[in-house]
Amino acid sequence: MKRDLILRLAGTAWAVLMLVSLSSCEKIYDDLEACPHGVALRFVYDYNMEYANAFPKQVDCLTLCVYDDENRHVVTHVVTADSLLSDENWRMRLELPEGRYRFVAYGGLACAKSSFSLVGEPADTSRWESLRVLMDAYRRSDTVRENLHGLYWGEAEVETADLYGEGTVKMMKNTNNIRVVLQDVNTQQPVYGKDFTFSITDDNTLFGADNELLENGEVTYMPWAQGDAIVGLNTAGTEVIGAYAELSVSRLMAKRSPVLRVKSTDTGEDVIDIPLLNYLRLYKSMLYETAGIGEQEFLDRQSRWTLLFLLDSQKRWVKTYIKINDWKVVINETSL
Repeated sequence: MKRDLILRLAGTAWAVLMLVSLSSCEKIYDDLEACPHGVALRFVYDYNMEYANAFPKQVDCLTLCVYDDENRHVVTHVVTADSLLSDENWRMRLELPEGRYRFVAYGGLACAKSSFSLVGEPADTSRWESLRVLMDAYRRSDTVRENLHGLYWGEAEVETADLYGEGTVKMMKNTNNIRVVLQDVNTQQPVYGKDFTFSITDDNTLFGADNELLENGEVTYMPWAQGDAIVGLNTAGTEVIGAYAELSVSRLMAKRSPVLRVKSTDTGEDVIDIPLLNYLRLYKSMLYETAGIGEQEFLDRQSRWTLLFLLDSQKRWVKTYIKINDWKVVINETSL
């Protein structure tokens, strides 16, 4: 009985040993298949103010450009299947020869409603440094009033391994939505959207391989939505009507100088003409400073903005007050 028990234990141990050997792809015999070798990539978009991964909900198509350790293009992969991208547990598995690779990912390029495109598809002879992404030409026209399709960018370097070396591509959002609201300071007079024109000018339509903006000429963004809405009741019980406009713009960078303009359609005069970033900086709470969030990181993490301007009875901006997102700011004009 003892001998039978020992034989059974020995058989079990041998089976376990064989299983471990096969699962680790050790070649016991020459005719066994080699291990799958490459990388398994996870894609994460938590570079936002919530620090939460929004990739599965926000990114609806993915373009991945692969470069070798000498920055030469190897291959480009495109994924448009929502069943994959919306799955938190999904990983892109690529079989690659042994080595270390650079992966550049773009969310939003391969979608049917994409607003940006690669400047020439990467070829086997192209290098990472030549990679460019450009806003589509017709969207750079000031006659276009469309919401930009979200653009995301990320990069990672990962080494291959048997059974796939694991890596994470951290992504950031390159598009912003800016909502501008106008309201009467005393809440007595209605303010209608048709009485104003809204625009933002900037030079931010061409991206390099490292996601930095390259000079490409100034463009004018027009509202993709505009109108007026009831925002509440005043003390007399009368409805308060305010005007609004929503503008979709490309990446905001601290070293650029975008300008927000609001004009009266009746007189053509400027109601608001401000250096946009100077005012967006006012929303940067000291809480972000103590958290070590720099100016550019702040602009990149915050992709949705609401600016409220109060107008006097002559439809002129009361320049001592502005509300940005949920922060009320008292303006000191000498500091702007």
